[in-house]
Amino acid sequence: MKSLSWAPLGALALAMAALAPVAAHAQQKSVAVTAIVEHPALDAVRDGVQAALNAAGYETGKNLKWQYQSAQGNTGTAAQIARKFVGDNPDAIVAIATPSAQAVVAATKTVPVVFSAVTDPVAAKLVPSWEPSHTNVTGVSDLLALDKQMDLVKQVVPGAKRVGMVYNPGEANSVVVVKELQKVLPKMGMTLVEAAAPRSVDVSSAARSLIGKVDVIYTNTDNNVVSAYESLVKVGQDAKIPLVASDTDSVKRGAIAALGINYRDLGEQTGRMVVRILKGEKPGDIKPEVSTKMELFVNPGAAEKQGVKLSDALVKSAAQVVQ
Repeated sequence: MKSLSWAPLGALALAMAALAPVAAHAQQKSVAVTAIVEHPALDAVRDGVQAALNAAGYETGKNLKWQYQSAQGNTGTAAQIARKFVGDNPDAIVAIATPSAQAVVAATKTVPVVFSAVTDPVAAKLVPSWEPSHTNVTGVSDLLALDKQMDLVKQVVPGAKRVGMVYNPGEANSVVVVKELQKVLPKMGMTLVEAAAPRSVDVSSAARSLIGKVDVIYTNTDNNVVSAYESLVKVGQDAKIPLVASDTDSVKRGAIAALGINYRDLGEQTGRMVVRILKGEKPGDIKPEVSTKMELFVNPGAAEKQGVKLSDALVKSAAQVVQ
């Protein structure tokens, strides 16, 4: 009789145990992350996204399925990754940098997409405006005020008249910067000299083509350039052309100075947006954001190698002095 009285309870326990994995699975969220290439700034965005998810209680292996793929600088690969992720139907896709964001947005009109480290999402045709898109897309921009960037150029190289820029003409965010500099520089008594680098392997030759034609080279967050920054630094040192960047990580790699965004913070800002979507908000109801936290990094050693000396005032005003 005793065994019979416990039998229904035993069956109930077995049924509950069988249902437990189903309940756990139902609570799990899925986030797929892709970047056009791996370099310090974009890696910092990825890590920042994951940190923000963890801070909100979403942990890989517990209640979060996290996957990441880099396109290794290849737009064809970016399109393949986009299609694969869309097929997986995650709760959100995070697309880091303009080419990856364009690939993902082209691949789905339904899966929530959050872009990050995109200079101008409107020009890149990711969203129709800076207002809520009412589509499946939102995100965080790394747009910089170029007049402040050029003020920094003048502080590093006071007599600069000709500003060189190496960039990939196939990358929308870089084209936006070039067009804006063509408007900004003449007002400051300077001109722009362009050098195209459609691939990372072209960065060195593009930089060499500027020797004798420019007083300084300015680099934006062009992914080809940033991924091959050391080759640019070598040209700067050999030809004594000062390099000023917009990416603070590039200062650690040999640029003289950068007034830029902290990309780890940008990633965390992006991650907090993803959390809102995981909790039920629609991406189309969330206004695209811009990071407003700027930091000045300087590298006096790089300045010396590239033929300039930084003022004491500029060095003292820096958030970080790279030795």
